[in-house]
Amino acid sequence: MRKQLMAAVVFPLALGQAGITLAQSSTSAFQSNASEAQRKANTSQATSELFYMIQQLQGEVRRLQGETEEQRHLIKRLQDQGRDRYIDLDQRILDLSERVSAQPQAAESGGEAGAQDKGAAEIREYRQPEAEERKAYQAIQDLIHSQKKYDEAISRIYEFIDKYPEGDLTVNAYYWLGEVYLVKPQLEQARQAFSIVATRYADHRKAPDAVYKLGVTLDRLDKKTEARRQMEQVINDYPKSEAASLARKFLGSGQG
Repeated sequence: MRKQLMAAVVFPLALGQAGITLAQSSTSAFQSNASEAQRKANTSQATSELFYMIQQLQGEVRRLQGETEEQRHLIKRLQDQGRDRYIDLDQRILDLSERVSAQPQAAESGGEAGAQDKGAAEIREYRQPEAEERKAYQAIQDLIHSQKKYDEAISRIYEFIDKYPEGDLTVNAYYWLGEVYLVKPQLEQARQAFSIVATRYADHRKAPDAVYKLGVTLDRLDKKTEARRQMEQVINDYPKSEAASLARKFLGSGQG
């Protein structure tokens, strides 16, 4: 009887313990499945975010490639424009040289002829600029003196010369073209720009400075004899100018 009572008590307890164990096992399995699902969801979200980031980076790369291509075309266009302008400037100087060579030199002419030539130079009048032309010229001066944007200044000077030819400020523009090229330094281009003022506009107020700076440029090009000749020309042709004073100092210092 006693054994039967013990069996009656132990059996239900065993069943209860087995139920608890089974429940715990089921809960653990559920939690494991839930964790796996969450892990997969997180992985899927991370993959989506990574794919989105890759798409953004690819779009940025395409945008940068497009900008690079545009800049490459712009640089090529500017280079072509610079080459065309250089060729045009060189041709202008060649034309001027041919005209000067075809005319008798003042030094070879008689005193009366020389006086007539000088008188003709003194009565020459240059076209005076209007308001828009002055504004454009001042913008160029600001680029040179204040902003130090020499490449942009060169481009604007060429545009100015093309738009306002044969004017008073046009001669100034040629002179400042030489100054900017001298600063860069692009000495051959500077020589050509100063030569235009010195030969074509010898009666202009900027001519003494142009002849002097032409001498400075030739000296830097290691053309010492030609440099001295230009300095002597400043002194002979424009003896009372500030450029003549600078030329005397240049020659007195033993340069050239």
